Amino acid sequence: MAEMTKTGKQAETDVQMDERTRTFEQYRGLLFSIAYRMLSSATDAEDVVQEAFLHWLRANDAEVQCPRAYLSTIVVRLCTDQLRSAKAQREVYVGPWLPEPILTSQRQDPTDTLVLAESLSFAFLVMLESMGPLERAVFLLRDVFDYDFAEIGAIVGKSEANCRQILHRARQHLGERRRRFEVNPEQQERITEQFLRASTRGDLQGLLGLLTDDIVFAADSGGKARAGLKPVHGPDKVARGLLGGLRWLPSNARVRIDKVNGQPAIVADVDHRPYGAVILEIEADRIRRIYAVLNPDKLRWLDASAVAALPA
Repeated sequence: MAEMTKTGKQAETDVQMDERTRTFEQYRGLLFSIAYRMLSSATDAEDVVQEAFLHWLRANDAEVQCPRAYLSTIVVRLCTDQLRSAKAQREVYVGPWLPEPILTSQRQDPTDTLVLAESLSFAFLVMLESMGPLERAVFLLRDVFDYDFAEIGAIVGKSEANCRQILHRARQHLGERRRRFEVNPEQQERITEQFLRASTRGDLQGLLGLLTDDIVFAADSGGKARAGLKPVHGPDKVARGLLGGLRWLPSNARVRIDKVNGQPAIVADVDHRPYGAVILEIEADRIRRIYAVLNPDKLRWLDASAVAALPA
């Protein structure tokens, strides 16, 4: 009889765990989207979501009034803790630190609104790096994911009034950095193709004609790939540096235009493995920022087979 009771309790626990798992899966995509934008790293976001799942399985029913709010709180707080601990690590990072790019051409587009699409862009993620963890959380939850101030206050442990002030400061802080450039996908594709063509042909004048006067080139190598350790400013230096740097590209590299973070980008593979990505930030018909991610530790999500496992 005791064995039957034990078996019955185990069966009940299994059912509860299955129900918890199904509930979590409903929100996995949302949680990953928040974590990726908070951390600018798909690898870290994946780890945070998995840790949130473990917290979720251990939670008492009394703690969970609303699964979405509870899970969002766990993820935001885990991300906030990670950002604070990562600050010291980034201070000793070799060269510029850039977000971890994600190939988005071979998976369901995770962006179902214009705001979500903008917030996935590389330029937006770079912009978020200028914000502290609390500012970033409030800004994303309100302006990107449309949580109300009562929800945000509960998630970040602040009053609604404080959250409104934090959001106001965040918007002021971003100021001109949040300018939206009206560049349609066809225009992005065309300029990216022109940039790739001019670069591979060694066409200095063609490159110069594509760059704004305040162009900045930044390469993230983490000290593990050949790249400059400081951003390069000005069209002449950037164009000549790009052409000079191409001589270090392996002869068997396969270079293509693909979609990265929802926009056309230049991706290089060597021996069927990601070698690097170049993402362009375009203003009107010219390029104002060039980001090159070459750190091999940040190239995992340029592999289509890896990206296929990410939550949609």
